[in-house]
Amino acid sequence: MSLFPIRLTAFAACIAAAAGFAAPVQAQNGLAGAYLAARHASEENDYKAAAAYYSQALARDPSNPGLLENAVLAFIGLGQVNGAVPIARRLQSAGFDSQAANLVLLADQFKRGAYEQALEDIEAGRSVGPLVDGLARAWSHLGAGRMAQALDAFDAAAEETGLAVFGMYHKALALSLVGDFEGAEALFASAEGQTLHSTRRGVLAHVEILSQLERNAEAVALLDEVFGPEPDPGVAQLRAELEKGEMLPFNIVNSAQDGAAEVFFTVAGALEGEAVDAYTLLYSRTAEFLRPDHVDAMLLTASLLEAQGRYDLATEAYLRVPADDPAFYAAELGRADTLERDGRSEAAIEVLTQLSKSHARVPVVHVSMGDMLRRLKRYDEARQAYDRAIALFDEPQRPQWIVYYARGIAHERLDMWPEAEADFRRALELEPDQPRVLNYLGYSYVEKQTNLDEALDMIERAVAARPDDGYITDSLGWVLFRLGRYEEAVPYMERATELMPIDPVVNDHLGDVLWAVGRRLEAEFQWRRALSFIDPDEPSEDVDPARIRRKLELGLDKVLEEEGAAPLKVVNGN
Repeated sequence: MSLFPIRLTAFAACIAAAAGFAAPVQAQNGLAGAYLAARHASEENDYKAAAAYYSQALARDPSNPGLLENAVLAFIGLGQVNGAVPIARRLQSAGFDSQAANLVLLADQFKRGAYEQALEDIEAGRSVGPLVDGLARAWSHLGAGRMAQALDAFDAAAEETGLAVFGMYHKALALSLVGDFEGAEALFASAEGQTLHSTRRGVLAHVEILSQLERNAEAVALLDEVFGPEPDPGVAQLRAELEKGEMLPFNIVNSAQDGAAEVFFTVAGALEGEAVDAYTLLYSRTAEFLRPDHVDAMLLTASLLEAQGRYDLATEAYLRVPADDPAFYAAELGRADTLERDGRSEAAIEVLTQLSKSHARVPVVHVSMGDMLRRLKRYDEARQAYDRAIALFDEPQRPQWIVYYARGIAHERLDMWPEAEADFRRALELEPDQPRVLNYLGYSYVEKQTNLDEALDMIERAVAARPDDGYITDSLGWVLFRLGRYEEAVPYMERATELMPIDPVVNDHLGDVLWAVGRRLEAEFQWRRALSFIDPDEPSEDVDPARIRRKLELGLDKVLEEEGAAPLKVVNGN
């Protein structure tokens, strides 16, 4: 479940565009070098370098609003919101209206407990955006001890922005913070309040509220309904405590400052996937600044940095999750993925190895290990990791198909076909008509020259489900070729090369099909294209460059004859 997957078209109107943040800067007075370096670093999302270079540039031109604003953005992206505060104050005191500066100063005011100052700035029009302004106004009133005004402000924020779910969520948190769990529960229990269950934190907040009302059985039922029979360790721990009759503390928010952190995290979660990652990062970093123990914000920050290719900062973010936190395993999975993407596969394997010892009962840990080993073509080790994961399954569940499918691939690569076939069949039992499984099993049958009619049926169903998948379209063309239906194969193979123009396997297959229908020059052209796309440093297991060269030298018929394979069928008497 995403941290905040709510997607509302009105949301875009409630958050100012990131494009309005950075004004152009004129290079002058020796400023060009630092400015150009800073701008390049910003374009690459290299927040460390950007912060350093913008600081250098500001030493030469300390009042330049464009430099000031870009420096603010760089420091926030780096996670040094404290470093952005004095720069934001310079922008504000100079009379420049900057959303970035307003965001930083609002966060700083909540950090210092300066609620009246926060309200004054909001009323003066120093805006972060309508939604943030409205919710921050409400939390400021609460922090100043004016609960009635806070509740009115939550209602007003929901009404003014047209996003009732956000106002309702924060109002429920505020009521819970002051001990009015009945009022909070009434919001969650309402028809409109059921939308709050579409977020993980919303569900956990409701669970804690129910527990405070001594309704643990309902809390357990809610956890089971949302997270299923195999929850993550954090949910499993909560469930165990509830079943023991323990009252869960309400700690989603513990103060108005935490409430403000939740505002920024709420916005970050809603922006995720809807705005550029660098913009979303501003909100997740600010949430962390206000609440350093906000593990969900840490994980979101790390994933955003990873998506931007800032693997060093992503690793640092994942490492901030405490080892005793239930989400630690998720952070370590993320760190392993980041290390692998950074080209440090052995370090990633070591992270997963240690995690498989400390979290041996968590299937996804072993699945992640298997997936990584499979990507490294260490198929026997991958198979063993999948074995460990499958051994932990208590009962059949639909999502488990992916694990059997992955183990089937490992078995197939190890020439353990009976085991591979059984895994693919099991995956289809759990997820009938799954295109990836149908394609892989059907293609394998084609390569083994067995069950060709069934293979054709499987691949046709896969193509019907995913007509724009190049691999699957290639498989359909290839099974038709293997069945001697060369003319029928041509359009599918040509379509596959349109979808995947630089794939060596697809181009090689098209060459074979064209040869079979007598289009010899075109076939040789495709074989040469296939050779040009083979990476000598990472050769594919599914294409043999030596065989392609042999086909160019002798033709496909002679190569088949040398291999002892059946000759091509006669087409049109030729």
